Amino acid sequence: MKREALFSAVLTKYQVEPDYPWRKNSDYAVLRHNFKRKWFALVYRIGPEKLGLEGEEPVNVMNIKVQPELTGSLRLLPGILPAYHMNKEHWVTVLLDKLPENDILDLIDESYRLTR
Repeated sequence: MKREALFSAVLTKYQVEPDYPWRKNSDYAVLRHNFKRKWFALVYRIGPEKLGLEGEEPVNVMNIKVQPELTGSLRLLPGILPAYHMNKEHWVTVLLDKLPENDILDLIDESYRLTR
């Protein structure tokens, strides 16, 4: 899934636009609830070596919150990894080009619900 398509889907469903809070990492986009500003996703590009992957080109990923009892089984799926720089019990990292769009949108829905 392309970042732009993800942001468009989130805007349509939740009326949320990406927030870019860091100058150093200006392409890191935070998706937050409108009212309490709590994160439900972080979308960014990162070198594959930081995720234990092979290759040289940065990959588009998203960190999302999941139910702790599902993190282990979700990580068995291709394209879902332990969360990069976040609590690995409650968050996972999703490779945006490795999962079907519907699966990504379902995971965003769940993260949105869990962070309300």
